[in-house]
Amino acid sequence: MQREESEPVYQGLSQEALDAEYNNQAKISFPEFKKFLTQCEHLSINARDKYLCHLDIQYGDCPVHTVDIFIPDNVKPNAPVEVFFHGGYWRMLNKSDFSYVAAGFVPHGYITVIVNYPLVPTVSFDELVEQCRQATAWVYKNIQNYNGDRHRMYLSGHSAGAHLVAMMLATHWQSYGIQESDSVFRGAAAISGIYDLEAIRFSYLNQTLGLTRETVERNSPITLLPQVDVPLLLVVGSLEGNEYLRQSTAFANKWALLGVPTQLATLDEEDHFSIRAQFGVPDSALMKLILKHKKQG
Repeated sequence: MQREESEPVYQGLSQEALDAEYNNQAKISFPEFKKFLTQCEHLSINARDKYLCHLDIQYGDCPVHTVDIFIPDNVKPNAPVEVFFHGGYWRMLNKSDFSYVAAGFVPHGYITVIVNYPLVPTVSFDELVEQCRQATAWVYKNIQNYNGDRHRMYLSGHSAGAHLVAMMLATHWQSYGIQESDSVFRGAAAISGIYDLEAIRFSYLNQTLGLTRETVERNSPITLLPQVDVPLLLVVGSLEGNEYLRQSTAFANKWALLGVPTQLATLDEEDHFSIRAQFGVPDSALMKLILKHKKQG
């Protein structure tokens, strides 16, 4: 039987309404979106030209299992480390599209590691998350070769990358050879994230992602227990829509009840893309929030 257009499919939302909530590109004008992409492309090229960087460093066997490492000028041993996970709804984009993120962290003295990972449908959703764990473990074990301090590692990510940050905090790191697994990170910032994949399973995105109930249960941070004792900053833009606000609020409340030092912040007049662009500006409102939050770690 064919579903009526107005019939609720999730959280009282019709299919059309749910899809609209997660179609971020449609929330802004096409010229504005193209301008954003062009700006980020130019800023990423500039970052690769401006900073000392080690590109396409392998953390695994597959050609896409790579990280880019950006180094501050005159870096000294035991510098703090920022590990960033990019967005793209787990199905598009790569680390090179986010080189500009280094322009936000490197000027503050952070060695910045931008993680690449295989995308769905070239791998399963579970495998994508697993490869991010492998990348994180590689950084922990090898970053001292780049003057980084593995005991001063921080995580950040945007959109799907924010989800991956939360999944790293829900990981048992002892099985990856990291004995101090409960304190492997000093802090984490998840921006514009998705923490309840059940919404995605009902949306248009699942045509590509192929999420099942079981996949959702294994990979929804809101249903998992935190395994790392670390301050968590969650940020969302006020213009991102009700579902993004709901996702961040519900996750913040859930993990706060589980004892995670959690801070939820909303940036006024920021959409899904304008808030992402702030990663590349050292003194942006977002970067100020993240840097202030690091002092708690």
